[in-house]
Amino acid sequence: MAASLVLLRERASGMEVLLLRRAVRANDFSSNAYVFPGGVVDAADRRGHAVCEDLDDKTASARLQLPEGGLDYYVAAIRECFEETGVLFAQDVDIADTKLDEPRLYALRAQREALHDGTIDIASFCQTSNVRLTPRHLHYLSHWVTPLALPKRFDTRFFLAMLPADQLVEVDQIETAAHRWMRPQYALAHADQLRLLPPTRKLLQWLDGMGTATQTIATASALQDIPRIQPRLANGKRGRWPVTPDEPAWAELTLIDPEEQGTGSYDIAPGRVVQLMPGVLRLTASNPGMMTGPGTNTYLVGGGPQNAWAVIDPGPDDAAHIDAILRATSGVVRQIFVTHTHRDHSPGAQSLKEKTGATTYGMPAVHDEGQDTGFVPDVTLTDGDEVTLPDGRRLRAIHTPGHAANHLCYGLDEVKLVFTGDHVMQGSTVVINPPDGHMATYLASLETLAALGPQWLAPGHGFVMDRPAQRIARLIAHRLAREASTLAALRQVGPATVETLTPVVYADVPAARHGVARRSLRAHLDKLAEDGRAAVSSEGVWRSLHDGSTD
Repeated sequence: MAASLVLLRERASGMEVLLLRRAVRANDFSSNAYVFPGGVVDAADRRGHAVCEDLDDKTASARLQLPEGGLDYYVAAIRECFEETGVLFAQDVDIADTKLDEPRLYALRAQREALHDGTIDIASFCQTSNVRLTPRHLHYLSHWVTPLALPKRFDTRFFLAMLPADQLVEVDQIETAAHRWMRPQYALAHADQLRLLPPTRKLLQWLDGMGTATQTIATASALQDIPRIQPRLANGKRGRWPVTPDEPAWAELTLIDPEEQGTGSYDIAPGRVVQLMPGVLRLTASNPGMMTGPGTNTYLVGGGPQNAWAVIDPGPDDAAHIDAILRATSGVVRQIFVTHTHRDHSPGAQSLKEKTGATTYGMPAVHDEGQDTGFVPDVTLTDGDEVTLPDGRRLRAIHTPGHAANHLCYGLDEVKLVFTGDHVMQGSTVVINPPDGHMATYLASLETLAALGPQWLAPGHGFVMDRPAQRIARLIAHRLAREASTLAALRQVGPATVETLTPVVYADVPAARHGVARRSLRAHLDKLAEDGRAAVSSEGVWRSLHDGSTD
């Protein structure tokens, strides 16, 4: 059990947070890392209850959602902060006043060392010094538990507080080698150099979204039902690293590494075969980019006694990717399914068919722009069609137009998994590009997919996703919010062209992406026109229609 204290101060340039550089120690994962003051809760911290002002254990425990012992964490946070920095949250401010004479300063340092060594406890220190601790100044902020796969683990409560007036930081030179006051944004910009650990990074990100230190303290004091965060270890470019629930790989790690052995990855690497479920593999093409994220995902479904496979979305016509598919399936590919004919999803089908003799399934392109018009499936699927796979399972076609008129998702109902192509992507909304893309149709298709009640979504780009109903609801809410912004922009700056409206509607999107955003904006405008809320002139100038009237 551990406690840590996030200490703030206000400066003319903005809020600053205290970070301590830990001393270098053998077998210490956090050696030389910048951290917040804190450490392990000592058994003797329970005796510190008797020297606390204005906070009892019952109230503290309720705040931390514990049956008892909650005040131990407050006491530990105060004690550790005092041991490491000399900053003390106590009623008698003179005890840590920067104007103390040299003998008293020397004595104070000696007492800090005695606390650190355990030769005295915090209650004895307070009684000898005639002070009482003030845990009311600490605001419960966050709760982190070390991943299961690590041999040394902590259950840490983080608190937030303002630096007491007239107190300065003097590090102990035992556990802490140095200290720095930093703007949260600066610390995040230099996170790797500072060796910031995941809890430190996440809390700094939260601080960076706040205003002044006073406002931050007020926000923290109002927080309720603080969740317990327990990262999962995974592998990737940075080596073994904790992954938190808000990160892209989280849901997939819960699927492929349920025992939390740290065997999964937080990166999607081209050419690497990942087993998502028995008989379901992912292989990502080497075509990363703004529109494709880490690359286009190809899914392999099958195996079984005959080791025969179906391929979903063979990806671009890239020889290296096709070879990787052949290696992963031992060349035994019986079926090729295509979600839609955008050029990063279907062109590989022809080459793979030539090498394996597999049957191709899907829908041909409806429009020419940006499409692989050369893809002509051997079997044209319609909504609800089911195909028996090489391993005996059945794959169901789900017609989901909107991103593309010929878009199909595929449901593997036995495991409640849907391969979503570009209908739902991980970490991004999809582009709706008229005339092949259609916003109202896309929203209706999202509702259709949600109604099927899948448990997992395997997208064309990114990691596997859980909680499909919530994710789809957020996508719909995002699209409707963007529609409202489009209508507001029309009323604000209209009549206007799409080019004029784009930076207004997509003010939250980097200008480099506005060219892509214009496509979806056109789809939103078309929907508003279909709904009788906007109209466009022959010159391409859009205007809003008051209350849906046509005059």
